[in-house]
Amino acid sequence: MVVDSERSEPQVREVPAPSAPDGGVVVRVAATGLCRSDWHAWAGHDTILWPHVPGHELAGDVVEVGAGVTRWSVGDRVTVPFVCGCGRCEWCRAGDAQVCPDQQQPGFTHWGSFAELVALHAADTNLVALPHEVEHVTAASLGCRFATAFRALVGRARVAEDEWVCVVGAGGVGLSAVMIARALGARVVAVDRHAGALAVAAELGAEHTVLAEHGTDVAAAVTDLTGGAHVGVDAVGSEQTCADAIHSLRRRGRLAQVGLLPPVDGHPRVPMDRVIGWELDVLGSHGMAAADYPAMMALIASGALQPQRLVERVVGLEEAATLLPTYDTAAVAGMTVIDPSR
Repeated sequence: MVVDSERSEPQVREVPAPSAPDGGVVVRVAATGLCRSDWHAWAGHDTILWPHVPGHELAGDVVEVGAGVTRWSVGDRVTVPFVCGCGRCEWCRAGDAQVCPDQQQPGFTHWGSFAELVALHAADTNLVALPHEVEHVTAASLGCRFATAFRALVGRARVAEDEWVCVVGAGGVGLSAVMIARALGARVVAVDRHAGALAVAAELGAEHTVLAEHGTDVAAAVTDLTGGAHVGVDAVGSEQTCADAIHSLRRRGRLAQVGLLPPVDGHPRVPMDRVIGWELDVLGSHGMAAADYPAMMALIASGALQPQRLVERVVGLEEAATLLPTYDTAAVAGMTVIDPSR
């Protein structure tokens, strides 16, 4: 799927096959997620070189190995975080490739996985082996949304049993956060503007839901239900959802900011007066490094976490090309995964 320029109609067409870079691999894509972040790139909110192939959540099989790769062979079943570290810097060496200053991101810094084949860099640092119990579609749902939610709650907000977690936005990230928070023993209130998404959140364990209709005071509703959340997650990324998540917190609460806040009309406004006065922690969360995947993958392989429940539909590239330009307004309660072979 090729996008020739900002906000142009995506086209499915033949392009030259990629080759494995030094230290990298080529993966035959078995499944790849369609995400709101892909829409941000299409809309021009990221620096993209056009023409471009989107796609950053993927799973598949290694079909070519570049010079210097020691851990991977042709035929290996793999997935990869959406942030790929360089493997050399101090952050990568510390296991924090998600903040690598020389990071690569398939579908953003180079052509991505909305294709039959994708090239990936620094394979020994970034690839993650798939246990035989984990299907490709399940693995493709991890790369951005589920893994991001896992690290936001476990590594950043450090959610504890019986704490209240307010999840604003019940899309892929938000529903992942609901499932993970419940697995951690937390209590969850989910907020969304779509009743269908909230119904799914309730099925996944949200104790309360708040329909963010026009005029609804989301923070007041959450506070009435919880006394104020210990942890808030903005899983959308707008001025309104960020403010709702912050104002839903109790004093000394923690916000995990996951949704992107694109500066469409200048820098986004955040209620810092509340952050300061109530001593709130604002925690950015930017994916999860491959080094942190084993704990999450073990829970998935055991069945304790079931991200496959979050996959609403599997489509081909042609259908995905029609969906991408409208994905910011799509009322999808769960994840869309692309199978390039369809």
